[in-house]
Amino acid sequence: MAFEVKQLPGHTPDFPRLQVQSGTSWEGIAGFSRALRLGDRVCISGTTPTRQGRAVGGDDAGAQTTFALDIAEASLRALGGSLADVLRTRLYVRRLEDWEAVARAHGQRFREHHPANTLVQAGLVGEEYLVEVELEALLGPRAA
Repeated sequence: MAFEVKQLPGHTPDFPRLQVQSGTSWEGIAGFSRALRLGDRVCISGTTPTRQGRAVGGDDAGAQTTFALDIAEASLRALGGSLADVLRTRLYVRRLEDWEAVARAHGQRFREHHPANTLVQAGLVGEEYLVEVELEALLGPRAA
């Protein structure tokens, strides 16, 4: 996954203001960043399991969760962080019956570090998407 990291106005060495763009058309249309870092705080936008404009994982909610977390983690790493820095995750599922597969995929990724987490059923945009994930992280001094 290729991400473009841009320095935004207001940047200082002690208080970075950085934006990650992944190049999807929706970032420009809807006016959002894949991820945004302000100082030590990082917010990762709602992330679907998308590669080259198509959903990855088929009808397997666990596989979709894993791929969406791959994308979110890559954008976090582009900003100098890791999953160990994640404070909160939010998981949105189309079908409530997928909660366990989604929770297990999340648990596999966060087996060492357990962030605060919320899982809710939501009407996701795009019938092919079964899951969407969001992350919030607080980076330590090592990432500054």
